Amino acid sequence: MEPLKTFFSEDLVKRLASDLTLTHPSFPNRVFVRDACRGLDQLELLDRARHIARALAAHLPPSYPEAIRILLASLGPGHRAEELIGGGMASFFYLPHTLFVAEHGLDHFDLSMQAQYELTKRFTAEASIRSYLDRDPERVMHFLARWATDPDAHVRRLVSEGTRLRLPWARRVAWLDRNPERVLALLEPLKDDPSTMVRRSVANNLNDMGKVHPDLLVRTAKRWLGDASPERRQLVEHALRSAVKRGDPKVLALLGYGQAARVAIEDVTFTPRQVRIGGRVVMTCHLKSTSTRTQQLLVDVAVHFVKARGTTAPKVFKLGRFVAGPRERIALKTSFSLAVHTTRVPRPGRHAVDVLVNGKAIRAGMFDVLSDES
Repeated sequence: MEPLKTFFSEDLVKRLASDLTLTHPSFPNRVFVRDACRGLDQLELLDRARHIARALAAHLPPSYPEAIRILLASLGPGHRAEELIGGGMASFFYLPHTLFVAEHGLDHFDLSMQAQYELTKRFTAEASIRSYLDRDPERVMHFLARWATDPDAHVRRLVSEGTRLRLPWARRVAWLDRNPERVLALLEPLKDDPSTMVRRSVANNLNDMGKVHPDLLVRTAKRWLGDASPERRQLVEHALRSAVKRGDPKVLALLGYGQAARVAIEDVTFTPRQVRIGGRVVMTCHLKSTSTRTQQLLVDVAVHFVKARGTTAPKVFKLGRFVAGPRERIALKTSFSLAVHTTRVPRPGRHAVDVLVNGKAIRAGMFDVLSDES
């Protein structure tokens, strides 16, 4: 499988140049392709998009209003479905476009907001709009309040996704951290949105908010659960996932798991107990109720992964929700990947594993990760 970065290839650059030439016949097609492809193979994915965006800036007209007019006129049709999952990399074609707007359009605010309105229908402007939030948040919030009722689901998603306090791979906006209530005001009309994609984005926004303002998350979740439809309840529970993993007692109580569990962990096995980097460990055990009453149990597993400096940090994996009868034994099974990822590189060493029951950790055991050379 080719790495994702190869999506930004010479063929893509030529396609972009062709689209621009159809819109603007005097666009310097060959020179743009030459400059945009120079050194492209040595760059990673995001740097390739930035490189292409710089080439756009160099070869489009120096007047930003004229440049953005040409760029927008070259756009293809919008998203065909109200969903991003399963769409592959195709929409990333427009990542250089959004980078161009983020970098060069701040002095043409209204024009650039309209450009992002169009681009988010084809890709997403969640990252580029943060440059504008940082520059003039009140002005952006005026646009977002209007877009929260837009007929296009991808525009409505931009409202919630672009204002996330901890949007992955994007710049932080201090104003958002200081004004979470303003963000909540945008989310209110979206909490019962007909689009699953939009509701999932609202949940992610609330989940981020809970990392910075945990009490505000609890108050909002409690209020939203008051008369919640099944869809809204699903949204709120997804928004509370990080707080559940942290064992926040207020959140656990809100979900019905506030009582301390009376349980024991039995018959724990790790297969294999020694695994090489790149492998997988399967864990099985029994969760035994030690109570004479029925219990509501929320069960997760925390693996204390060894870090580069020899310290450990837990990563929590969801297992499930159970209603345990008196003295009942529940069989549990899960597995942990030791594959190398860009976000987590496994390290050799002893890895402790805890079973988390209603937020409380019970040590289940350990397994050893071996280096490739051992």
